[in-house]
Amino acid sequence: MTRGWRWAGALVMAGAMWTVVGCGSSKSGDDSEQDNPGMDDPGPPPGRPGPPEEIPDAGTPDSGTPTEPPDSGTPTETPDSGTPTDGGTPTDGGSPTDPRQDVEIPPLPTPAGWRFYGADQGGPVTVYGVTADEGGNVWVAGGEEGLFLLKRGAERLVRYGMENGLRPYGFMADGSTPPGAKYLKVISVAGGKSGTVFVGYEGMPGKGFEHCENNWDGPSPDPARYKSGDADKVMLNSDGTLDVVHYDIFSGPNVVAAEPRGREKICNVLRIRYDKHALGNNKASVWFGGNHGFARGNAEFDGAPMCNGQLNCSGVFEHVHPHINAYNAQGGVILLTDAYYGVAVDPSGDVWFGGSDRTTRFRYGTNGGNFWRSQTGSENDSSNKLDLWPDAKPEYSKPNERVPDNISGAVVARDGTAWLSSFGNGLVHIDANGTVLGHMGAGSGLVDKHLSAIGLDPSDGSIWVGASWGGGLSRLKGGSIINYGLTDFGRKYGMSRISDIQGDASGDGRRMLVGFMGYQDTTTKKWVAGAIGVFEGN
Repeated sequence: MTRGWRWAGALVMAGAMWTVVGCGSSKSGDDSEQDNPGMDDPGPPPGRPGPPEEIPDAGTPDSGTPTEPPDSGTPTETPDSGTPTDGGTPTDGGSPTDPRQDVEIPPLPTPAGWRFYGADQGGPVTVYGVTADEGGNVWVAGGEEGLFLLKRGAERLVRYGMENGLRPYGFMADGSTPPGAKYLKVISVAGGKSGTVFVGYEGMPGKGFEHCENNWDGPSPDPARYKSGDADKVMLNSDGTLDVVHYDIFSGPNVVAAEPRGREKICNVLRIRYDKHALGNNKASVWFGGNHGFARGNAEFDGAPMCNGQLNCSGVFEHVHPHINAYNAQGGVILLTDAYYGVAVDPSGDVWFGGSDRTTRFRYGTNGGNFWRSQTGSENDSSNKLDLWPDAKPEYSKPNERVPDNISGAVVARDGTAWLSSFGNGLVHIDANGTVLGHMGAGSGLVDKHLSAIGLDPSDGSIWVGASWGGGLSRLKGGSIINYGLTDFGRKYGMSRISDIQGDASGDGRRMLVGFMGYQDTTTKKWVAGAIGVFEGN
């Protein structure tokens, strides 16, 4: 562990003004490799992780305000929590395809103040996310292996897959299961009430119109693709079984005026945050940061498979993005919006969302829980489309005229300011209105400027950030920087990408939960398994 004392000076940026246009072609989703910038490559790149390639989306415009008013009432239909017939069979750390054949599982590190859980304790070999519910149960996003649970006080994790009720796919118009193959990949988790976790999936990958984001608008829509992904609410029963409610993040027929046939855009749920506070007549919220945009779910939703995407019964309002227009390398105009890894709930009920190109304060609380009014403020107010590492031109820029922000995470500090990490640019500190207070990058004392996760420490309000590759962790505490790296975790875990950082205040003392993703060793070509680090020190 090392300490640093260098802080970046403040940099104030005036908001830029530009013309607002409707939502059309976007760069997101045309190639599955671009939906998770910097997060899903299986090993270290030749250099440091760079910005995602900008590829225009082949979809149709998805602008317009829904024509039906939101209904915050409780759906009358019960969820379809039946057990799918496909999926794997192991229930304790196993995997349907046994990805551990070419995996190295190193001994766990033992630094002071930390406890680690890895594959030998039943955990996944790849860790995409880690969280705790209000009962102190730890849940882990294990990619294609599924969802993992470490019950409070337990020493081994238990695995859950589609055979246990996970549902990484939506419903057809008649409430039936989509035909075709099913794809399971758990990539995000957020704890809710005791025994409840919200689970985000990656949709079925593919290129062009085969990608889950574009398929609905393609020449041959395939429900196995456009219905894949989205999110579940997973509730643990006393006997260890699960009840599952699916959030089908789409709009059905005649909901969006500009798209009467309906729309299917968000399929990869990259980050999730739960806000247990009811607002006005609305229930508690669960916020989904995804490919292309972000959405809200009713956290008390109990399922309505026959709803077919209608606002009064779907449990979901979708979607919003602080988009801008730009030119691609071929000179065509594209819509820049993608990869909303940054999701942070403000105590007011507003929510910060940061993506590949712009960040916005979604003023949901300010507007009394009116989703559509808040959408207007994020999509039409140029001052609320924040360019945190400014481009040379605010809009209609060429590739060489912009610096993608590539936000990887966001937190709201105790003083009401926000901190956002970037896959390529370091850390930025902004006030409640989005004015930049300072940047921290190379030479600032952080472990690296390539940051893949950020978390808020509930014990003292310190800020934790994790490196994308081989850097470890930095903790900003009381004006100093405390670094954890190879000397603390050893080479095998110290080289891993930090995929997630979340605080847990459910017990007598707080815990910081850290996801060590795992990586491919460039020499042995084996996958070095990830782990979950639990910090209980000071």
